[in-house]
Amino acid sequence: MNALKILLLTIVLSLPAMLFAQSSVLQKELAKQIMNDNRLDTVEARALRLLTGFTAGTSYGEIWIRDFNTFIEGSLRVRSRDEVKDKLLLFFKIQGKDGNIPDGAIHKEQANVGYQYLYSELAPGWAIHKNTVETDQESSLIQAVKKYIDVTGDKSILTDTIGGRTVIQRMDDAMNYIMKERWSAKYGLVIGATTVDWGDVQTQHGWGVAINDKTKWAIDIYDNAMFLLAIHDFLAMKPAGYKASRYWGDIAICMKIRVRHHLWDAKAGKYIPHIYLDGSPFPPSFNEKQILYLGGTICAIKAGLNTPKELIDINDQFLKAASKEKYATIGLTVYPPYPLEEFPNMPPFTYQNGGDWTWFGGRMIAPLIENNMASEAYAELSPMIDRVLKNKGFFEWYDVKTGEAKGSGDFRGEAGVLYEAITRLRSWARVHM
Repeated sequence: MNALKILLLTIVLSLPAMLFAQSSVLQKELAKQIMNDNRLDTVEARALRLLTGFTAGTSYGEIWIRDFNTFIEGSLRVRSRDEVKDKLLLFFKIQGKDGNIPDGAIHKEQANVGYQYLYSELAPGWAIHKNTVETDQESSLIQAVKKYIDVTGDKSILTDTIGGRTVIQRMDDAMNYIMKERWSAKYGLVIGATTVDWGDVQTQHGWGVAINDKTKWAIDIYDNAMFLLAIHDFLAMKPAGYKASRYWGDIAICMKIRVRHHLWDAKAGKYIPHIYLDGSPFPPSFNEKQILYLGGTICAIKAGLNTPKELIDINDQFLKAASKEKYATIGLTVYPPYPLEEFPNMPPFTYQNGGDWTWFGGRMIAPLIENNMASEAYAELSPMIDRVLKNKGFFEWYDVKTGEAKGSGDFRGEAGVLYEAITRLRSWARVHM
């Protein structure tokens, strides 16, 4: 073998080691940058100060489970285990006889919004309400219980008895409610009213949070991803001796197959917005499939419905969508938004119809880190952090045209998600220092 061939072979054989060494150096530099980023310290500290409370934000008196599920980890840093546990158990005390979980509860004397309030003997002093167009309340509570156990190690909550039934039985009941009342036998998937992605307002005029005679039932990725996450969590924390009412593991496997078959558009590399069960609320001239659903897709990724390669492509789609608006991040609900004539309850770039919600965008950070994309995670989190610092607080959503903070101030959902994102990022950095 001549000298040139030996040199070339030596270079080829050393490439993996050289690339690994370069990658290791870059990771150390990134880790150091993350650990020295004072912005993260400031936002984390602000988040924890806010998470001493349990209501959704300054505009809300309710404790909502879909919100609480996203800030319970932070709550457990600043409130006692018993206080947090008490709020979790409240949702089982207000659980419906059919197993349904209400959105939330508010002190009876503050119950003055347009909901049809309910009351429970197990939770005296509380008024209860349920947004009936959404199908994420049951899933959110089960996920929250799992987070509580992961942080505290307190599995005794599962055997706490409320109204003659243990918490694990009540979670089983909650999942059965979805199977009985919010399930399509034809598709083998979860159903809900037609909303924008993860949103809780249906398309028709009027009180948009309640099922009515104009409701169009549909299947979307958000509701199904949330239920899959809940099943996974239920199975992970189920006591060994507990016999569940169904073979939930088999249901999860079948759901994953059906989601991929019915909702995933492999050619476009995205989830379609809806499958309609009794006709679409939109005219045939409107191409709803062009719309990218960001929040529900993030939940699908967290539920393990996409491959690492698909995650990269999805993230690229998110960044491309965000680049089209001056003040957008990957917290966009949908892009492009629904035209006003198609969604009269919500103008374009308003609230859930194209508003920017860190509450959901921040949930993408952990999956990026878990898939060896820490650099992307840090870069995509950064504008969300800057926005909190600029506005001196946490807000529900942001206008992508003006950058203006909108909705409730002191929004605990955003604070909780950012706390978790910063925690995950710092954990990665400590390992790679």
